[in-house]
Amino acid sequence: MNKVILMGRLTRDPDVRYSQGETASCVARYTLAVDRRFARRDSQDQTADFIQIVAFGKAGEFAEKYFRKGTKVIVTGRIQTGSYTNKDGVKVYTTDVVAEDQEFAESKNSSASNGGNFGSDMPSSEPAPSAAGDGFMNIPDGIDEELPFN
Repeated sequence: MNKVILMGRLTRDPDVRYSQGETASCVARYTLAVDRRFARRDSQDQTADFIQIVAFGKAGEFAEKYFRKGTKVIVTGRIQTGSYTNKDGVKVYTTDVVAEDQEFAESKNSSASNGGNFGSDMPSSEPAPSAAGDGFMNIPDGIDEELPFN
């Protein structure tokens, strides 16, 4: 089984290109900075890994429209390796995560306070109800019959 689940922040805006041909397809590439769970005390090693992500088709269009530098996301996908010969004749090996599912890992407001920038064109189906002082969301009046429990 080849399955990867990552949570991290985009290091820059996605690089988006469209394939040539009869049906142009979107290809978005971006890098996630994924924090390591534990850092070694005796080492000055980095405490994050930088993982290359590639998203095709609708997933690529979603990344193009909504992902920005600093956005915290969760990506589910698969590892794909490959190689090519560069213009100098040197064989280059690649490892990417091909995104199968992408979602936001925090709210727009949380991202703004953490230095992220989602952009102003985020979709919003309904205004979110305000939170009470105890941290729980208030349930609007008149929807008791829609709740799955009593």
